[in-house]
Amino acid sequence: MAAPAALQRSVVSPAGRHTASLIFLHGSGDTGQGARAWIKQILNQDMAFQHIKVIYPTAPARPYTPLKGAFSTVWFDRYKISNDCPEHIESIDSMCRQLTDLINDEIKNGIAKNRILIGGFSMGGGMAMHVAYRFHQDLAGVFALSSFLNKDSAVYKALKRNESVLPELFQCHGTADELVLYSWGEETNKMLKSLGVSASLHTFPNLNHELNRTEIEKLKSWIEKKLPVEAAKANE
Repeated sequence: MAAPAALQRSVVSPAGRHTASLIFLHGSGDTGQGARAWIKQILNQDMAFQHIKVIYPTAPARPYTPLKGAFSTVWFDRYKISNDCPEHIESIDSMCRQLTDLINDEIKNGIAKNRILIGGFSMGGGMAMHVAYRFHQDLAGVFALSSFLNKDSAVYKALKRNESVLPELFQCHGTADELVLYSWGEETNKMLKSLGVSASLHTFPNLNHELNRTEIEKLKSWIEKKLPVEAAKANE
């Protein structure tokens, strides 16, 4: 079978020397360009850095069961939008392979793996947790905004067998979220902590299934802490 085509992506280049990369995965039905535009609208400018390239890939359209099988740009399929059902592991694993190709593209560009962050909004954050905690435990960190993992997630199963140091998790969730309940995000945070992940959960009262400026600014500060500017080498 032919390898799937590389994921389309929208990129915000660093203002200076590129020494780190950030992969931001959009929510279900959105695109990389859409997620970038949403953040730009909230901040009144792109989320941009001196040294970090920001990559917004787009999920390929596929049939999505919660939409009665209609095609949607989703990272994986779900049997339903619930934390209490099995994961659609075939579609999750297939996308983990495609996102591994994206990580490897950055490594080929000379970026060390511990200088790459992955995360996203809603389904994008769930996808990022699968990629990092199951297959790429040497990434710099993971962020999950209004996201959750199913109760019997393959992520939890992988971490039960794990001995290595894990990427830190930065999680945000609105208490008024009616699509991905706050309790689902909180339960995910507690489970990952119990399995050895250093995880923070930032709570936003009255925030629904959306992003806001305070949240993006907190995320930006955390990104800069995890991926600080590297001092230029003497021979450069």
